[in-house]
This record gives sequence, C-alpha cells and structure tokens, in this order.
Amino acid sequence: MRTAEIIRETKETKIKVFLNIDGTGKSVIDTGVGFLDHMLTLLAKHARFDMNVVCKGDVDVDDHHTTEDVGIALGEALCRTLGDKRGICRYGNMALPMDEALILSAVDLGGRACLGYQLYIPTEKVGTFDTELVKEFWLAFVREAKCNIHLVQLAGENSHHIIEGAFKSVARSLRQAVAIDEACADDIPSTKGVL
Repeated sequence: MRTAEIIRETKETKIKVFLNIDGTGKSVIDTGVGFLDHMLTLLAKHARFDMNVVCKGDVDVDDHHTTEDVGIALGEALCRTLGDKRGICRYGNMALPMDEALILSAVDLGGRACLGYQLYIPTEKVGTFDTELVKEFWLAFVREAKCNIHLVQLAGENSHHIIEGAFKSVARSLRQAVAIDEACADDIPSTKGVL
C-alpha cells in the first residue's frame, strides 16, 4: 500500500497527517476548523483515500494558518505516497454537479506545481470560514504535491455548494490520477522517463 505520515510543527500549527491512497475513504479529521473538516472528509471519501488529519492551530487568530498548513502537510503526504510515480495514470478530470453548481477539475501529477483557479465564490464566509482560504488551501497543496490542479466553475450561486463541489471534483480527479494503470504498471508516465 502507498502510505505516508507527515508531522509538521511551527509556532502557528502542529499537524499530524496519515495518508493511504489505496484506501476505502475512511477518515478521522480534526483541524479545529469545522468547515475544513467537512471538506477534508469529503475529499477522503470521494478520492477513496484513508486519511487522518489532526491539527492544533492558532484558530484564536483566524483559520488561515491552519488551512494553509494542512494543505502543505497533505500535499507533502500525497507526494511521498507516489514515490517515483511508476505505473500511475497521472491524469484525472471530473465535471461534478453539486445542486446548481457545476465544477470542473483536472489534475496532472507530473511533478510541477501550478494552480488554475476559476472559482467565483459570492460570499466572504461560509459560517465562520473565510472563503478566500479555499484558494490558499489548494495553492499550498499543489506546491507540496508537485502537481497541477485546474478548478473551473461552470455554474453555481451558493458558496457552500461551489466549495463542496470543488473538493469533491478534485477528489474524483485525484482518484483517477493516482490509480495504477495495469497496462503500464512498470512505466514512468512521461517521455522524459522521470516525473
């Protein structure tokens, strides 16, 4: 099984992440940020990743450090689980409907960090969660996972639905991208021979 454990400690956050990308979608999530917990639970379920994420952060300040640092730790964990990326499908994409929202995501686990972000979230908050932190999470994640993620909102008016649709869509794209292509299980999926 492809697993990784990350422990990340700063003056702002203490994080422990366990990730198994060959799992069934089980998760234990406790970041101290309720909305982020909800999104990470969805991510694990739809990617079929077994995932434990525990964070003690300075949420008395705001949710920024926790959200960004969890993205960093989770991205690093994904990168470690993939090793040399031999045999993976590498690419994944999903157009995911979430009520009135329709979110397209595309993933390339090709070793380069890039976020294409075209979500137009109409409110500044969902509950107490600052919606601008959605982009911060994915920026941190792609940098450490060394992957491309493009998120494009094709439709949507409800902030919760847009964000939830984005997390579910990326999860489904990641599920495709990390899968082993049995026809090429011993190959690096690149003409360069390395990712």
